[in-house]
Amino acid sequence: MTVALYTHQDMFDHRPGAQHPERPERLRSVMDALADATLDLAPHDAPFVDEADLLNVHDRAYLNEIVRLSPREGRVHLDPDTSMSSGSLTAARRAAGAAVQAVRDVASGQAQRAFCAVRPPGHHAEPGASMGFCIFSNVAVAAHAAQAAGLAKVAVVDFDIHHGNGTQSALAGRPGMFFTSIQSWPMWPGTGHPDERVPDNIVNAVSPEGAPVEVWKRSFETLMDRVDAFAPDLIIVSAGFDAHKWDPVGGGGQNLEAVDFAWATRAIASVANRHAKGRVVSSLEGGYDLQALGQSALAHVRALGEG
Repeated sequence: MTVALYTHQDMFDHRPGAQHPERPERLRSVMDALADATLDLAPHDAPFVDEADLLNVHDRAYLNEIVRLSPREGRVHLDPDTSMSSGSLTAARRAAGAAVQAVRDVASGQAQRAFCAVRPPGHHAEPGASMGFCIFSNVAVAAHAAQAAGLAKVAVVDFDIHHGNGTQSALAGRPGMFFTSIQSWPMWPGTGHPDERVPDNIVNAVSPEGAPVEVWKRSFETLMDRVDAFAPDLIIVSAGFDAHKWDPVGGGGQNLEAVDFAWATRAIASVANRHAKGRVVSSLEGGYDLQALGQSALAHVRALGEG
């Protein structure tokens, strides 16, 4: 199966600092891994996101502040973890635009599976605040665009090692939206425990830090049962690979390897095949060991293309 690939050179110009984990080399490791593989990919340039799409998730005041703070040179810190260089606003607009265009192309039948190789990531960005390396909530913005394109029931599956707090905030209580996330526990940002009181369209699961891979898989399977019961028209994946055992930010908290991300991807595709005519759009989130990130992204995209 052909996998539509959305990315853009502008995303290399987001430079949060030489020592920052979310560095341009991350995107290069992903693109190099995909280029070296025998994959059936259909490349697309990621467009700029429309402001109207961002406003479905983000506050007007927040968007205005991001534009105001965008530097012509040097670097501006938005929060303790997130900063902007002169190329960051363009990169963030293309990252969100990639996810939006992917869901629109899938909704129109131009593609069935898509992977967005993007940075900065998005799942920690709140409607009114940056957070955790994220500026715009890429996947949440795409979920709204998918509904506007006629896909009434949209499920988001987040397997980054950190909870997708921003996506949860954006989708909580929204009709036709379903958000599910698995995260290591305890771990920053300290949200996403199943004991939290959340709306019915939010389901979280945790795996103890350092737990065997089998524990993570059992927790993930419980989430997929809930997505299956939701019977979505589209599944959007927040594909973070920092649960890999080599990851320096995840700290090896979940001991996963590339083969385990492929397993999770096949589980997602199975549900999509039953309910969503196979429609899956995936967007890159975390993953900070370059070799592990490349291997894991390749395994993920290859599994997306299996059908």
